[in-house]
Amino acid sequence: MPFDVSALAAAGPAEPLDFTTIRRREPGPHDVVIDIAYTGICHTDIALLRNHWSEGIFPMVPGHEIIGIVAAVGAEVGRYAVGDRVGVGCYVDSCRECEYCLAGEEQHCRKGEVLTFGGRDYDGNPTYGGYSQRIVVDENYVLRIPDGLAMDTAAPLLCAGITMYSPLRRWNAGPGKRIAIVGLGGLGHLGVKLAHAMGAEVTVLSQRLSKREDGLRFGADHYFATSDPETFANLAHTFDLIINTTAADLDTDAYLGLLRLDGVMVDAGISAEPNSYHVPVLGAARRSLTSTKNGSIRRCQEMLDFCARHGISAEIETISVNQVEKALQRLAGGDVRYRFVIDASTFGA
Repeated sequence: MPFDVSALAAAGPAEPLDFTTIRRREPGPHDVVIDIAYTGICHTDIALLRNHWSEGIFPMVPGHEIIGIVAAVGAEVGRYAVGDRVGVGCYVDSCRECEYCLAGEEQHCRKGEVLTFGGRDYDGNPTYGGYSQRIVVDENYVLRIPDGLAMDTAAPLLCAGITMYSPLRRWNAGPGKRIAIVGLGGLGHLGVKLAHAMGAEVTVLSQRLSKREDGLRFGADHYFATSDPETFANLAHTFDLIINTTAADLDTDAYLGLLRLDGVMVDAGISAEPNSYHVPVLGAARRSLTSTKNGSIRRCQEMLDFCARHGISAEIETISVNQVEKALQRLAGGDVRYRFVIDASTFGA
C-alpha cells in the first residue's frame, strides 16, 4: 500500500518550506523502503527551489544527499536487507536501455535520469526528496554505506563527494599530478581531501586566504588567493587538472592559462549564465575545457568505499528540520563550513 510521511515542502518558487504530508508509492518487488536518518543540503536545492535553472515542479520536497536505514524490502530485492545502512544520491531511476545506461553511465541516460527530487518518474508522478522521513527507491539506485563512514558526515558524499571524485578519477589524479581546486566550499573541501588521498599535489585557488588553515588541514599542499594579481602570473603552466567548484563568473582564459600541456579544466559548479573563452588559449597548450555531472551508481559506490578506506567525510553542521529555512538562507550567503546536514529524527520533535 502507498503510505504517508512527514516532509518539508515549498508550494512555489517564492514560498518558504513548510511542514506537510506526502504520499510515497506502494513498494514494488525491487523496491527498498528507507527510514531517512540524515539529508545533506546542497546548492542544487536552492537552484531548483528558486527556479534558477528551469521551471520547477511544485510542491517540491528537496534533498538528494540521503542516508538512512532499510526498513523494508520488496520480495525480489537481493542486494539489501532490513537494517542495512544505505544512501540515495542525485537520481533514483534511468531507462536502463540506452547505450549509456547499458554502459553503466546512468547519469547520462538518453531518456533522462529520474531526479531524486524536482523531477518526474517515468509514470509521470513527481519525485520528492530527502527532506522527509521515508523514501522508496529501486534497489539498483541505492548505495551501501560502508561501516567505516559515520552516517551524518557521509550524507554530502552522495552529491558533493561524487561530483568531485568523478573528474579526479576520470583524469587520473594521483602521484605526480598537480591538481588545483577552485573554491573551498561544500564541493571544494571534499575535492581537496579526495585528491590528497589519491596522492596528487593539491593547490587551492580561493578569492581570499580566510580558509587557508582549513585547506591545509584538509590536505592541500598550497593555497593561493586569486584576488592577488601575482597569483596567475606565478602559476602559469602549472596544473594538470583544475576543477572549478564555484558558480562564479570567472575569467576562464586566466584559469586556462594555469594549465600545462594537455591540461584539463573541469567546471563542477553550475551557473545559469553562459561561459566564454578564447580558442587560442586552448590551442596554445592543447588544453581542454569540460564539465562533469555527479557519477554512475558504480562510481558512487566506489567513491564511498574509497572514502571509508581513507577516512574521508564531509565537514558538517547538523541542524534540525526547524532550522532548514534559515540554513538555506545562510548557504545562499556562503555562511557554512562546509555542509549543512538535516537530522531527520527531529521530524515531530
